[in-house]
Order: sequence, then structure tokens, then C-alpha cells
Amino acid sequence: MKFLYQLIATIIISFLLQYFLPWWTMAIGTFALGYFFSNKGFISFCAGFLGVGILWLGMAMFIDASNQSILSEKINRLLPLNVFVLTTLIGGLVGGLASLAGTLLVEKK
Repeated sequence: MKFLYQLIATIIISFLLQYFLPWWTMAIGTFALGYFFSNKGFISFCAGFLGVGILWLGMAMFIDASNQSILSEKINRLLPLNVFVLTTLIGGLVGGLASLAGTLLVEKK
């Protein structure tokens, strides 16, 4: 149950931080949530990875739909990997590793 709470809190906190501040501030938020919820390491990593990954996928799809897919078509010609997959993986890894770091800090005490 703590996993679900951490997942939802990660999505909300990351969205609010990225809305007002630079993109990398979501790592600070997921780090704090990993410390606060203090789940097991893998559970915390998965919550951070899924939370930020889902958020970034949704934001990328919203931005892509709002500009009629102009930028994503051009980038898909340059990169062999889908832009949405790449965005989700990068955001998910940053969020997951930040959340894992917060959890591991609790275990060090």
C-alpha cells in the first residue's frame, strides 16, 4: 500500500516541481519521497521509475498532440528509437535512482 501512495505522491510532486522549476528538480522531490516513505530499495526504485516515467510519457504525449506531432516526426527520422520510449526511460531512470538514493539514506542511519 505504501508503494501506491509513493507512486501517486511522486507523480504529483514531480509535476508540481517541474511546472514551476527546471526539469531536474523532480529528482529532489523523488529523493525526499524515497526518504519519507522508506520502502525497500527495489520497491522505492520502481515507484520512482514508474511515477516519473508515467508523468513524462503523459507530458510528452500532451505536448506532441498540441503541436500536431511536428517535432516528434523530425526526431524520429534522426533517432531509430521512438521519442516517447526514450523520454519515458530517461525520466524513469532519473526518478527511480533518486528515490532509491533517498531510501538507501534511511537504511544507513
